[in-house]
Amino acid sequence: MKKPKRTIGGVDTSVRVADIFLSNCVINASGPRDATHSELEKIANSKSGAIMMKSCTIKSRIGNKKPRYRKTNLGSVQSMGLPNLGYKKYIEFSQKLAKYKKPLIASIAGLKPDDYETMLRAFQESKVDAVEINLSCPNISGKGQLAYNISETERLLKKLQKYEKKVKGLKLPAFLEIYYFEKYAEMIKKYQISFVTCINSIAGSLIIDAKKESAVIKPNGGMGGLCGEYIKPVALGNVRKFYKVLDKNVKIFGVGGVRRGEDVFEYILAGAEAVQVGTQFEAEGIKCFERINKELEALMVNKKYSRLSDFKGKIKN
Repeated sequence: MKKPKRTIGGVDTSVRVADIFLSNCVINASGPRDATHSELEKIANSKSGAIMMKSCTIKSRIGNKKPRYRKTNLGSVQSMGLPNLGYKKYIEFSQKLAKYKKPLIASIAGLKPDDYETMLRAFQESKVDAVEINLSCPNISGKGQLAYNISETERLLKKLQKYEKKVKGLKLPAFLEIYYFEKYAEMIKKYQISFVTCINSIAGSLIIDAKKESAVIKPNGGMGGLCGEYIKPVALGNVRKFYKVLDKNVKIFGVGGVRRGEDVFEYILAGAEAVQVGTQFEAEGIKCFERINKELEALMVNKKYSRLSDFKGKIKN
């Protein structure tokens, strides 16, 4: 893919992840509005820098009982339960979406370790450019987040190492202890992982409707994954810690509370290469990508930055 031209005022917000060029650093997050072919086509025709597909499983899933999503003033809480059409459908979609000449990223979420290998092997012969390995879905009843189990994660990554045709990345949960950052830095280098996405929604969150005296969602006793502005400080902290411990050729997607260009700017300052937009995309639709990009470009012009590398990782302490 050709590297895109600069935009407003000579500003260049394009990024490179491994050998994949994104026209700008703002893309959709796996989850909202990306489960069907028609939804993915809308993303393809938007200003999103790439097309991120729904996290898929071996077989199709209808997900958890409704209500399973609630938007709030500061974000949302959800327990979707990975509703998706099954990985074979997304391989089929990739063939159709290739005509848009926009980077295409699959997202896979195994319900057991062997599922990951089955799906990653299948996507090697598809039209996707990269595969995001989701180790952190918090809303599957009876299934812990694999990413918190270092030994099991390493066992999985060792098995997946042989699949080299597509760029591989990891979608990770919120980590609070330096132990995890250091261990993941070791594994990412050892098993040739090209990017990390952090963070997924924060599990075990509860929002209560005081008038009804009940939780706002139904599954898991009202417990779900917290998203949006609520989690932005935690997400920024995870991006910053990974930026400090990872080799600089490993890129970081920041996720959590991206609503405007200033949020993107903060993530890049912390060390992210690009951002993914979830809750805001759910609320606003595809127009959010163009708006956020324009706000970022205007901010960069005002600060006299011409490219993201001018300020990436350069947060002042």
